[in-house]
Amino acid sequence: MKKFTIRDFVILALMVGILLLMSTTPLGYLNIGPLAITFNVIPLAIAAIALGPVGGLIVGCVFGITSFLQCIGVGGSSAMGVMLFSINPVLTFIQRFVPRALDGLLLGYIYRFLRKRTKSYVACAVTGFFSAFLNTLLFMTALVVLFGNTQYMQELIGGRNIIVFICTFVGVNAVAEMASSTILTGAVGTALDKAGLFRERK
Repeated sequence: MKKFTIRDFVILALMVGILLLMSTTPLGYLNIGPLAITFNVIPLAIAAIALGPVGGLIVGCVFGITSFLQCIGVGGSSAMGVMLFSINPVLTFIQRFVPRALDGLLLGYIYRFLRKRTKSYVACAVTGFFSAFLNTLLFMTALVVLFGNTQYMQELIGGRNIIVFICTFVGVNAVAEMASSTILTGAVGTALDKAGLFRERK
């Protein structure tokens, strides 16, 4: 693995700063009626594209920490997070932190694999798609595995098949996040690539 350069640290600091800003302000969310689309997965994807698995992991860890802090009302509030925290704070931290860290790590490998086989825009766009897709998949998997037997989750599941529950629970929200992350990451990633910021990582 190549060592991080000063340019890499600048990009890392920029992506962490953007993520923190988006996570603690309305800039990270687009509310359309009952639908809330998060853009926080986009700086995560850009970090993984620019800096590889290590950069993605670092920004993913920051994302996970901000997500957990919302469970205690820091930088926003999550109704589900508050409930899970009251059930088991340690499992709540794992459920909020680990999926985001893994997401960033895996995205670095996904982009690296794709960039060797396709054009920049396609590699960036697909990485953006997986940023939102894996975030949802890993988050919901951890939720079901760690809290599936609790009364709170049993009431949410309502006797439905787990796959059906996950699909209906994330619904249009997840589809919108995947679409927005695909489009924006593809555009931003390609522009930065053309500017030469990713050249050393290919």
